[in-house]
Amino acid sequence: MKHLQLFLAFFRVGILGYGGGPSSIPLVHKEVVDHYKWMNDDEFADVLALGNTLPGPIATKMAGYIGYRVAGILGLINATLSTILPTIILMIVLLTTISSVKDYPWVQGMTVAVVPVVGVMLATLTWEFFAKSKESLGWLKSILFLVGSFLLLEVIGLHPAILIGGLLLAAIFKKDKNPESDRTVERGNAS
Repeated sequence: MKHLQLFLAFFRVGILGYGGGPSSIPLVHKEVVDHYKWMNDDEFADVLALGNTLPGPIATKMAGYIGYRVAGILGLINATLSTILPTIILMIVLLTTISSVKDYPWVQGMTVAVVPVVGVMLATLTWEFFAKSKESLGWLKSILFLVGSFLLLEVIGLHPAILIGGLLLAAIFKKDKNPESDRTVERGNAS
């Protein structure tokens, strides 16, 4: 049953994710977090951040990891193949017919119309992540991260992978504020 769910979830992402990775991310989120509940928002954000640091298409990287997490090696293969299968089929069909319809205005209009839709989908997902960060970091730190990231990416021109990698390293090596209280709770000696 899980393999069928994996196939359907990532096949839908593959079919509806027109425009590449940015348009696929909200679709993956909808399937994985909202529909099948294979992970929560925080886990999805971690997978997305890790996927962005690695080379290659984000949808297939996320599909592979999530498939592995849900159903092991066969789940990895299933999710990855179901993500790329629609593209393979559509490429074969479209490449045989594209030369005859590429100059029609409705085809050019479809291409132009996708851009604002993807922008709204990404803005919605960004706002959800920002609102979630308020719970763990608070508004001040969230806004500082947002402004700092904007300045590093847009003003200074830092590559996004460097910023994401730096934040991942900072999270890994961050020391807990009160590690002693964690140990006493683990031992069952909490007061």
